[in-house]
Amino acid sequence: MSVTLRSDRAVLRFSGRDAQKLLNDVVTGHVVAEPGPARWWALLSAQGKIQAEGLVGWDGDAFWLDVHETVADSFLKRMRLYKLRAEVTMEDLRASHRVGWSAEPPQAGIVHADSRAGGIGYRVIDTIENAAGWEADTTPYLAARIAAGVPEQGADFAADSTFAHDIGMDLLGGIDFDKGCYVGQEVVSRMKHRGTARRRPVIVAAPAAEAGMPVLVGEREAGTVGAVADGKAVGIVRLDRIVDPAGVTVAGAPASLVLPAWATYAFGESVANE
Repeated sequence: MSVTLRSDRAVLRFSGRDAQKLLNDVVTGHVVAEPGPARWWALLSAQGKIQAEGLVGWDGDAFWLDVHETVADSFLKRMRLYKLRAEVTMEDLRASHRVGWSAEPPQAGIVHADSRAGGIGYRVIDTIENAAGWEADTTPYLAARIAAGVPEQGADFAADSTFAHDIGMDLLGGIDFDKGCYVGQEVVSRMKHRGTARRRPVIVAAPAAEAGMPVLVGEREAGTVGAVADGKAVGIVRLDRIVDPAGVTVAGAPASLVLPAWATYAFGESVANE
């Protein structure tokens, strides 16, 4: 079976007695030191905007994380500030390891199921030498992620531009609502309890679309299109601006919008507290 190289992801390894506590105290997700699927998480600013996001899985007495390469340095810098005197070793493995994806569980590497949206294959981490034969074409992974309606930093949105609710983290296990405080927790909790999430992910079908193009309702922008594969993309849109999902355009041509299978929201929804 083939593994797709995800060259835009950076590998980080957190180990030590206090690694789990540090991660749980800082990021949104539920971090557990036990075998199982990789869990989604985000590091937020105090204003609740996503600064980094990725998956974390446990293997060999350590937590293995991946983040978009553009935020790896800033993520590590912030985590070192939060570390204080905690017994945690943070390793930047960009020089020695790579991240891959496979539709089926591969036989080699550090493998974790990606359980978002009911399952998006498997995340694989291995050494550069072992990853030399991985496929360079990322279309299979991108198509699987788009079909599931799951946005991703770098491809679909930039750092410090997006709330966790905007990308469905509250509905896909990326936020632990039962644990104590973490950075940005107050904003996340307020959006949940007041129902003030304005933007949500949708699947956009627009053959001429390119990443970053606006989704228009008439002449009014309702959102933007993320990375495109086979004429489809994940778009993050204002639900209240889309009364008729068949009436939108992208790149000057009609486009169709479909809610992800996991969505509990609907087109045309208005925010509870404007």
